[in-house]
Amino acid sequence: MTGKKILLIVAILALVAGGIVGTVLHSRSDVPAVTTAKVVRQDLISTVSGTGQIKPKTYVNVGATSFGRITHLYVKEGDHVKAGQLLATVESEQPASAVAAQQATIASSKTNVDSYIAAEKTAEANVEEAQADLEQKKFDYQRAQALYNDKLIAKQDFDAKKAAYDVDLATLSQRQAAVLQAKAQTASARSQVAQGVATLKGNDYSLGLTRSLAPFDGLVTNVPVRAGETVVVGIQNAEGSTLMTLADMSVITAEVKVDETDIVNVALGQSASVTVDAFPGQTFTGKVTEVGDQALLRTTGVATLQSTTGTEEAKDFKVVVTLDPTKVDLRPGLSCTAKITTAHKPDVLTIPIQALVERDPVEEAQLFKNHGKPSANASTTPPAGQTALVQGVYLTVMDDSRLRARFVPVTTGITGTTDIEVLTGLKQGDEIVTGHYKTLRTLKSGVAVKRDTSIAAPVSTDDSSS
Repeated sequence: MTGKKILLIVAILALVAGGIVGTVLHSRSDVPAVTTAKVVRQDLISTVSGTGQIKPKTYVNVGATSFGRITHLYVKEGDHVKAGQLLATVESEQPASAVAAQQATIASSKTNVDSYIAAEKTAEANVEEAQADLEQKKFDYQRAQALYNDKLIAKQDFDAKKAAYDVDLATLSQRQAAVLQAKAQTASARSQVAQGVATLKGNDYSLGLTRSLAPFDGLVTNVPVRAGETVVVGIQNAEGSTLMTLADMSVITAEVKVDETDIVNVALGQSASVTVDAFPGQTFTGKVTEVGDQALLRTTGVATLQSTTGTEEAKDFKVVVTLDPTKVDLRPGLSCTAKITTAHKPDVLTIPIQALVERDPVEEAQLFKNHGKPSANASTTPPAGQTALVQGVYLTVMDDSRLRARFVPVTTGITGTTDIEVLTGLKQGDEIVTGHYKTLRTLKSGVAVKRDTSIAAPVSTDDSSS
């Protein structure tokens, strides 16, 4: 065989091979490239997030309890105070003078009591004297009566002794009445002292209202007034002046708003991690202690029950997380984010959330048999009153020497950040289609696919360390 023939044969073979390769490449140019992932077992944590602010569990607005001008403010915003510590004073000349006057009145009444007690003792001494004198007159009268009966003295002398006895008897009665009168005067004076003491207590209370004391250990979070301003006491339908706001920072909470679609998964006692914008890199732990039962309009924060107009606006619910004790100086009003753990399942089958699609399983089964082509007599309209769509994923299988997608219905459990639990339909190690989104949106069972190796497969973040 000459060299020219050999070259001709090689050229012909090259043309044939090129045609075959071109045909294969052309046939593969319409095969969609998909990203895939394996069904794996891992710990799955379901969380709900909400944003809000740090708040103390207990705080009070210390209001004015007396009308007048503020004379002193002893604390400023950010100060830590102790229970009973003096916070502010209002001018107190009038109640102080009333206290001083009442104290003088009580002192005078006590002096009267002492004088009446002395008079009472004098009256009692006079009674004792009258009793002794009456005893003497009684003996004289009895002797005179015996002598008169024996005709030894004149009737005039007997009458004189009897009259003296009668006079002393009346004198005793008079002096006993004087004792009772003195005791009554003493009791009256003591009642005046008691009345004065009661009045003084009222005056002392009025004076005390000019001094504002801390009701508990806490942090001064707001001081809206200044020394020299005049404050008023609140009355019905009229709010009084607020001197300052005092927060008990021994128990700190994070009050956050959770979307209405997530609130059904939140319950009391669930653990939560809280991050505060002012302390980057630090995480605070706590538990859910309050779950609001009224929806709040997202734009205004007003409860829907209080809204006078109907609205389709998105709504949130208030959730309170009580933080565990911490040495960090958290302050009310700091912005925070709470991540609440609503469920935790170890070692469960999981898939990426984005792999889930909704399809008609009957239609998908028919498409798989026809390699993605619908049957001539296939109906895409579900029966009246029924829905044909179910949740599932596309499983990659080898069929007719080609890698094809096959729709598999699945049931799911808890949802993590990026992954979701699979209860039925898949097993560990199955390869499923996870993307791209545009490809998944139009993908059908039986369609040939190829793995997209240009990007790395998605990595799950839902594990025990999350």
